[in-house]
Order: sequence, then C-alpha cells, then structure tokens
Amino acid sequence: MTIFNRRTILKGVGVSFVLPFLESLIIEKAHASSPPIRTAFIFVPNGINMNHWTPSDSFEFEGILEPISNLKNKINVISGLAQYNAHALGDGGGDHARSASTWLTGVHPRKTSGSNIKAGISFDQILANHFRNTSRFPSLEIGCERGGLSGDCDSGYSCAYSNSISWKTESTPVAKETDPKLAFDRLFQTGNKDEDESTKLERIESDKSILDYVLADAKRLSLRLGKTDRVKLDEYMTGVREIENRIKLFSKGFNENHEINNFKNLDKTPRDYQEHIRLMGDLMILAFQTDTTRVSTFMFANEGSNRAYKMIGVNDGHHELSHHQKNVEKLDALKKINTFHTSQLSYILNKMNSIQEGERTLLENSMIVYGAGICDGDRHNHDDLPILLAGNCGGKIKTGKHIITKKSTPMNNLFLSMADKLNISLEKFGDSSGKLHEIV
Repeated sequence: MTIFNRRTILKGVGVSFVLPFLESLIIEKAHASSPPIRTAFIFVPNGINMNHWTPSDSFEFEGILEPISNLKNKINVISGLAQYNAHALGDGGGDHARSASTWLTGVHPRKTSGSNIKAGISFDQILANHFRNTSRFPSLEIGCERGGLSGDCDSGYSCAYSNSISWKTESTPVAKETDPKLAFDRLFQTGNKDEDESTKLERIESDKSILDYVLADAKRLSLRLGKTDRVKLDEYMTGVREIENRIKLFSKGFNENHEINNFKNLDKTPRDYQEHIRLMGDLMILAFQTDTTRVSTFMFANEGSNRAYKMIGVNDGHHELSHHQKNVEKLDALKKINTFHTSQLSYILNKMNSIQEGERTLLENSMIVYGAGICDGDRHNHDDLPILLAGNCGGKIKTGKHIITKKSTPMNNLFLSMADKLNISLEKFGDSSGKLHEIV
C-alpha cells in the first residue's frame, strides 16, 4: 500500500487500484491541500437547434438545457464565441472536419485526405503537458463512435479531422478510446505489460472481478480508516464493481452465445448508445476522482455523424437532419437529439456533483466545457457557438450566468481564461484576443 500524489494505491498482481482521497490517511499537512482542478471537453456534432438552446433572460433552462436545469447555478452558458479558423478561408467545403479539428486547436487545418495532415496542438494537450508529472496519465481521450484517422471523410479532409478533437502535435491527432473494457483496464493496469496480460487472461478464464486482486490490501487498509472513510471506501469499491458488471452486461449483444459472464467477447462497443455514453462518462469520473488524470476529452459522436436515434423516436440520420432547411419536423427531431445529449451530460454532471471532496464537490472542483463546433448545421456557421462551462474551478469562477460576449469573440479567449484560473501562463492561443473578463 503506497501514498502517491495524495492518493492511496492498492496493489495486486497485475492490478493497480487507485482510491479517492480519504481524510483518515492525511499524514502531513501537504496532503490536506485543496483538491486538484479537473478539466474536460465534451463535444457534440452537427450543431444545435439554437431556438431551443439559449436560456431565458431570467436564466431559466428550458428546451435543450432543461435536463441540466437543477445544476444551473453551477453552470455558465456562454454566447457569442466563434472559431474563425473553422471557416473555409478559401478551402471550400469541409465545415464538419474543420469544426472538430479547430474546436480545441484554434488552427485552420490543412486541407488534405493524405498523411500530411496538419492542425495545431489542442488546448487539452497544453493542460496535459502542464500536469504531466502530477497524475498517472497526462490525459484521457474517450468517445462513443469509432473512426479512422485516415481516408477522406469530408470534402477532401482526412477522417483524422472529423474523428478527433485532441491533437498532441500539429500533425498528431490523439486517437480516442471507445471500448469501455479497454478504458477500464487502462485505469487499473499496473504498467507491467507481461503481468497485465497474464492477469487479464486469468480474469477471463476465472471470471474474477478486478476487486478480487486487491481485497487483502483493502482489508488491511480498512483497519486504518475512520468510520466515515470506511463507508466511503465501501461505496467506491461497490461503484467500481457496478461499472465492471455493466461493461460485462453490455457485451452481451456481441456474444453469439449470449454469454455475459466474462470479457472474452467484448471487442466492440455497446449497442445501447445511452449506456455507452454513461459508461464512458463513469470511467472519466473515476479517473478524475482518483486523480489518475486531470484532463479529458469526450466525443459523444464524431463530427458529421449520421447516427439515427431510434430510442427517442428519431429514425433519420443526425447529419441529414442537421441540413433542415428550416423544416419544422427536422428541427423538432434535432431538438430531440440535442436534448438527448444534454440528458447524458446531466447524468455526468450530477454524478460529479454527488462526489464530495472536502468543502466542495468534484463538479465544483472542475471546469467542464460542453458544446459544438458548428452553430446551425444547415448554415455550417462557426460563430455564436453553443458553449457552456460547468463547475467553478474550486470557487474561482462565478457561475449561474448567461455570459453574452461581443459578437465573434474568439472561443480561444475562453481557453486563455481557463489557463489563467489554473495558474498557467498562456499569452496567446490560436486567434485569441485576450481573456474573457466575465470569467477572469
């Protein structure tokens, strides 16, 4: 059992089980410092039905924002932001590809479907580099739609531009993980490849839980904990087991024998899209809660996605519907899709808000950016983007406001402001023109 970066790590063969901060284990004043700030960037494709997005003058959340209305005092909705470099700028079609690749980079991507792709280092990776030595993983990139990083996906633009919002370098997009099992294993592996593979095989054959490998260590730890922390430890481990069992359950659709008692056949993503989003969201929260990482990107779907949402009564493809031409029925279907997405956001934010960290919650100790790189999918415009910022950065940001910026204010100004709150010196990013005084 070891103390690392304010966290306790339970050790088992092939398993490194990181726990959330437990007050009973404070052994010196350094461990009583404020919880770290986490940042996440959650992306949705194809724009938003803006007629049902903007909050009322009294900051009431209706329409698309209604599912997160209970958290409105911990959210700022920001209107007027733009990513200028997502516009064509002489390159013709390809707004979907540009919208995703520019969203966190602020850089106009090179139009190519070959290997000579070029955008810019994304803001999440700037943060990841800054926190590289403070967490086990600098960043976590996840999503719910597979997609290659080669080939032509949008009017001569490489699929890399549409399928990734995180860029490690100007020519290296970061591939996201869409498989819940692989993401789960990554969070709990020891880093010893041979040992990890051996443990995985044993788990498959014996149907063991990852918790089975750390129970002895957990029992020894429990003797050192106060009553409150013992309950907290039990709740946490129960939560991990629940996620593990849900991952097994949602592999059922891909097992021709309909067996759900092991991970052997989980080589695809769950068919239930809502549960897929929530599973990946739970894993992101787990990584934040244990300080395994402080930075994450999450693509609910790839840009230009034409997924149908039959579970909410929308049988046509999302991308096709986004070209609504003001058709009332298509706009109503878009509203349903947009509301479905914010319902999943609500699940994630409310869970984060239920996790107490000293005087604040995990949500309050975070900055969560949610939104799209296109405003209206029919116009393919990249100004007045639908953006909200949840969490108040450990009390450093006043929330519960509709911030209306000057028209076409660079979205990169928001990133400068977030860097400022994290005490990161960043004078310029993309086409930034300064910080948002409403946040700073």
